[in-house]
Amino acid sequence: MPVLEGPHARLRPLTPPDYARIFAWYNDPEIVAPFDRFSVDTFEGFVSSVTSAGEDPASLAPRFAIERRAEGDVVGVVGYYRAHPVLEYTDVWYVLGEPAARGKGLGRESVELLVSHLFATTSVRRVGATCDTANVPSYRLLEGLGFRREGTLQSALFHHGAWHDVYVYGITAPEWALRKPSA
Repeated sequence: MPVLEGPHARLRPLTPPDYARIFAWYNDPEIVAPFDRFSVDTFEGFVSSVTSAGEDPASLAPRFAIERRAEGDVVGVVGYYRAHPVLEYTDVWYVLGEPAARGKGLGRESVELLVSHLFATTSVRRVGATCDTANVPSYRLLEGLGFRREGTLQSALFHHGAWHDVYVYGITAPEWALRKPSA
């Protein structure tokens, strides 16, 4: 798996020293919540999902660690997966596990690097993403990158004891090529 470099963010494959920190983010309701479900898994299961993700296009495991280039510290993860067994598209997702790293453009830059990589190295024509309708930073990130809101799935995600609506976003390869990249 390649290393993807941006001005402020670096996406690189996860390594064993990353596993405990990222596993802790997955199991901290304050990091993943309030906009997505989280589940406590075993550390061994988490490591197995990360190490086997390369062979499984439907894997929801993180594909890349997000590093701040200047500091070299891991602040989040991004991933992608084949979202539907018949439809030909890939969804992306992202988590900034370090709250102090949020709101500084690292998530946007990381998603931009990932989507550019997917369009450049795979045959996918559409990349999508979903987010809780209350997750304003997430949908602003997607819209800022040129993703189009395609609809709302009513009561599509159950977490924290309630059903949540989810926005569906997408962008095609030709749309991505025509947009103005981030500076």
